[in-house]
Amino acid sequence: MITIKSEREIELMREAGAIVAKTLDLLELEVKPGMSTRDLDIMAEEFIRDHHAEPSFLNYAPKGDPDVTPYPATLCVSINEEVVHGVPSRKRIIKEGDIVSVDCGVYKSGYHGDAARTFILGTVDEKIIQLVDVTRESLERGIAMAVEGNRLHDISAAIEEYARSFGFSIIENMVGHGIGSELHEEPAVPNYGRRHTGVKLREGMTLAIEPMIAIGRSRRAVSRRGAWVAVTEDGKPSAHFEHTVVVRPGKAEVLTRSFLQG
Repeated sequence: MITIKSEREIELMREAGAIVAKTLDLLELEVKPGMSTRDLDIMAEEFIRDHHAEPSFLNYAPKGDPDVTPYPATLCVSINEEVVHGVPSRKRIIKEGDIVSVDCGVYKSGYHGDAARTFILGTVDEKIIQLVDVTRESLERGIAMAVEGNRLHDISAAIEEYARSFGFSIIENMVGHGIGSELHEEPAVPNYGRRHTGVKLREGMTLAIEPMIAIGRSRRAVSRRGAWVAVTEDGKPSAHFEHTVVVRPGKAEVLTRSFLQG
């Protein structure tokens, strides 16, 4: 069931979203070659708890699947061909030339915020820079469609059309989601689709929109044995951006916008 949030609930989500944004801002300033992904995770957890909130991802397990080991960290830190759910580790060292996707969730006062960014470390190929730029812009184009009266797949189509126009691939088996008192709520928000289809968007719907775009021909992310991390089928790089948004008349409200951008 898709829930419509009250303005009181949205205010609580706004608080959680602000902490998500500030956490990612901190990591954007601090991430550098030679750090481990666990270093980032420790930094994020301390920051979130200092703001009287909790990490949404830590000990998360999908409902109804008792065989899944709860997620063991605050962040998902995915490098290069890793699409999502990279588990932080002291052994995973960030190197010059890596692209690092960081996904962060915060739980505060009964509600969640969720966002992701991809960082470029040092000098990389121009195609990698384009991948990151296009993924970021595809998110903005999806957000622009998250307005009252549109259909859900107007968001999906806007993301797909922009990304594919540059020859990039959509990771089709990884999607965005509703969000609120639960980290993952209905509806699923795919990154591909046909315009004017899907449920009608109503003011107060809250969505985590998150394009995952790849170089190459991968259309799926595949899990490594015994691990949460999902990688591109062909081993080529991917990028990931995400915001938590509220459907509004005329223009969506973004709850996880960076404070670094003013």
